[in-house]
Amino acid sequence: MKNRPSAKKKHPKIGLLVVVSVLAAVIVAGGVGVYALGMSWIGDLTEYDVSNTDNLNTSLPSEAWDSTKTVQLAKFQLDNREPVELNQISQYVLDGTVATEDERFYEHGGFDLAGIARALVVNITGSGREGASTITQQFVRNTILSDEMDEISIKRKVREMYLSVKLEEVYSKDEILRMYLNTINYGNATYGIQAASQRYFSKDATDLTLAEAAALVGIPQSPSYNNPLVDGGKNCIERRNLVLDRMLSNGYITQEEHDAAQQAPLEVNETIPTNDGILAYPYFTSYMRQELKEELGMSEAEILKGGFTIVTTLDVTAQEAAEQAARDKAAQANGTAGLDNVFESAMAAVDPETGHIKALVGGRDYSESQVNLATGTGGAGRQSGSSFKTFTLVAAIKAGIDPQTLINCSATAKFPGWSVENINKTEYGTRSIARAFAVSSNTGFARLCLSLGPDAVASTAKEMGIHSNLSSTGSITLGVDAVTPLEMAEAYATLASGGVHHNTTPVLQVYNRDDELVVDNTTTEGERVLEPEVAHAALKVMEGVVQSSEGTGTDAALANGQVVAGKTGTSDDYKDSWFCGVTPQMSVAFWLGDRRDYFGDNSCESIPPSVTVASAFASFMNVVLEGQPAVDFANAANPPYKTYTDAKYGIGGTAGSSGEDESKDSDKKDKDTDSNSANGTNNGSNSGGTNGSNTPGGPSGGGTDKPDPAPTPDPEPTPDPEPTPDPEPEPTPDPEPTPKPDPAKTPSAASFSLPTIWSRTLQMLTA
Repeated sequence: MKNRPSAKKKHPKIGLLVVVSVLAAVIVAGGVGVYALGMSWIGDLTEYDVSNTDNLNTSLPSEAWDSTKTVQLAKFQLDNREPVELNQISQYVLDGTVATEDERFYEHGGFDLAGIARALVVNITGSGREGASTITQQFVRNTILSDEMDEISIKRKVREMYLSVKLEEVYSKDEILRMYLNTINYGNATYGIQAASQRYFSKDATDLTLAEAAALVGIPQSPSYNNPLVDGGKNCIERRNLVLDRMLSNGYITQEEHDAAQQAPLEVNETIPTNDGILAYPYFTSYMRQELKEELGMSEAEILKGGFTIVTTLDVTAQEAAEQAARDKAAQANGTAGLDNVFESAMAAVDPETGHIKALVGGRDYSESQVNLATGTGGAGRQSGSSFKTFTLVAAIKAGIDPQTLINCSATAKFPGWSVENINKTEYGTRSIARAFAVSSNTGFARLCLSLGPDAVASTAKEMGIHSNLSSTGSITLGVDAVTPLEMAEAYATLASGGVHHNTTPVLQVYNRDDELVVDNTTTEGERVLEPEVAHAALKVMEGVVQSSEGTGTDAALANGQVVAGKTGTSDDYKDSWFCGVTPQMSVAFWLGDRRDYFGDNSCESIPPSVTVASAFASFMNVVLEGQPAVDFANAANPPYKTYTDAKYGIGGTAGSSGEDESKDSDKKDKDTDSNSANGTNNGSNSGGTNGSNTPGGPSGGGTDKPDPAPTPDPEPTPDPEPTPDPEPEPTPDPEPTPKPDPAKTPSAASFSLPTIWSRTLQMLTA
């Protein structure tokens, strides 16, 4: 046994040390691993600036107001939201939210370990259902991490907790509570306590009763299940009573308050927000929204979520006056025709110095039709009839043609492929362009347009503010192309401003959510497109439409004696009636008619001829200018005129007054005229009559105005004493006189030129 090796002595402490070391290594490694995993989860958040989190009251509505910021026109929003300050929220809501959602809210630093443990016990034991997220965590989930809201994972919880701690380092508890209450979901696409208070109880959040406040506090736990509009509010009442229990147990209310509130019935008083956000003057407001996108480049998302404040150009007094004038005129037309709500009126009123749209009426009822007759949105324009002659007048003055130049205004006229006649085939004889404009002679202005060239008329109209497509034929002067009242008001405003064109706009200013001015149209930069002398000369002629005894627009005269320049217009068969008029303060275009052709109904009614829309202009402007002194248009010298004669089209001192086919006058002055430019066919539109002698529009070729008595021609002069001139040679006045007809207010003047009188006198004496 001596040689047997001795047994080794065991040391148990060494084994324990090894085990502890291994466990420690595992724990350390696990901790390092957990830390590394956690950092990988929050890595993209370490640089996140939580100081801008208050702006994450996302989807802030954009609000639109009138020009004085006193009348709200719209609230555009993706969701129903209305952020408020803490002092605008009932104390019952504040206390109930904390008691129910996070009773240790004012004690923890962003996340609550005790709350997590309590929630685990409640959920495991089945004694109830409780979340472990604090109010701060819920706010983070609803805003910063909204894209991860539906993800159920430890990773999301870790990210929530990290950001919650950072938030609590920057914001006070009350600030976090306010942000939470402004963003939480209360069901029915309603976010925030103020929006919920209005949606379900039609009152501000500060005015909620204890029972109402508790009902709203209970909704966010399950917005669809606890909705007061679901199942008669049964689930909402059950949840409300739980909120009241929590408020009682946390000492926020007394037992008596608790019991009374639990016994109170749930009395819902809904205010349902509009789908489009429009609150007032929908034709104007919808057009303004369209312009925000098309002209200012704002996206739909920016409008709905950006929190912009839009100050519009709308003058509420002018808008109310415009709507009343439009209603009255439509009622008169319907009553005269014995029809029920067939005719309606549209209009636009523009400040000539800025292009600001002061009033706009797009039709009778926006709820019936969203087609905006004033802007063409959703449809098209209307035939403007003779109100388009203004652009021919301006084109002529630009070309150096004196408005006192004589022109043949025969009852009818024929051109290649086109025949024209005056209203009732009235024979206006040879008269000045100014007087032809006053009585709205179709034949006279057809000749003038063809002499100038239709492209010159179209170019002038475009320069002045017409945006619609225009034809290149002679019928352009008779208004066969579809245009809108807003275009016409914009173009006429160019004359009222002395030749400076301003693009129209419904937007005055735009402020972003930080109240920074980002768009300012208070003053606008116009473009001079006409010389002041041209604009002034045109206005003087246009005044004759309203002021002269033979004018077609005398109903537009204003009560205070304010000077008005304008033009009437009707399409074939009286389907459209227009008056476009300007004062130094306002440019206005009124339309009256039957819009049913937009919907494929070709049985549109004709306006009674005795009804003119010119009086609607007067009704509107008398309100707008009430109490204001009359002012004149800016004065200017006459443009440099030239002697203009075009025998082919009966313009100048030797023009005849017959209606024979002028295409046969091959021996008259040769002018380069495109034969297609005299063709008035194929220019009709579905908004009114067509043009051309063989088309349904009738031979008048695009427009008539208020009938004017046929003029009585002057008697042929009989010299006294009777001269006995030597027949050879025929006398030639030296210098040859330039005929100057009397002003438009003398109906019998300037029917013949001096050379004509000389010629006829000689014929009498030598007969």
